[in-house]
Amino acid sequence: MQVILLKDVKGSGKKDQIVNVSDGYARNYLLKQGLAKEVSKSTLNESKQKLEAKNFHKNNEILNAKNIAKEINNKTIYLKIKCGENGKIFGSITSLELAEALKKEGIIIDKKKIILSSPIKTVGEYKINVKVYPEISATFKLFVEKE
Repeated sequence: MQVILLKDVKGSGKKDQIVNVSDGYARNYLLKQGLAKEVSKSTLNESKQKLEAKNFHKNNEILNAKNIAKEINNKTIYLKIKCGENGKIFGSITSLELAEALKKEGIIIDKKKIILSSPIKTVGEYKINVKVYPEISATFKLFVEKE
C-alpha cells in the first residue's frame, strides 16, 4: 500500500514522503496513529503543492541571504571604544555590539550569525565572518579605534 507520511517514521521515511508499506502496517499502525494517509489523486496533488511551496520559500530565503551577503561583503565598520594603556579594551567586543554596528549601517543580522574566532580585546583591524545562511557567508572589516 502506498501512503504519504505526515511525520517522520523511523524505518519507513521522512515527512511528506510517499512510501510503499505492507497493508497491515499501514492500516494497523500508520493510519491509526495519524502518522500517514493513503495515497489518492487529491492527496498526491496536495503533497506536490506543499513540496512546490516549500521549494519556493527556500529559494526566496537563499536569494535574500545572497543579497544580504552582497551588502555585508567589503563593508567597513569603525568602532570607537574606550581603551586603557597599550590599546587594550576594557572587556571585549561581542557579537551583539557588531550586530548593532551593522544595524546602524542598515543591515539587520542576528548576533548568533556573527562568527568570532577569538574575543576582540585590542585596538586594530579585524576580518569578521557572518554566516548568513547555511551555505552562504560574508566577511566585513572591523576597525577598532581608541576613543
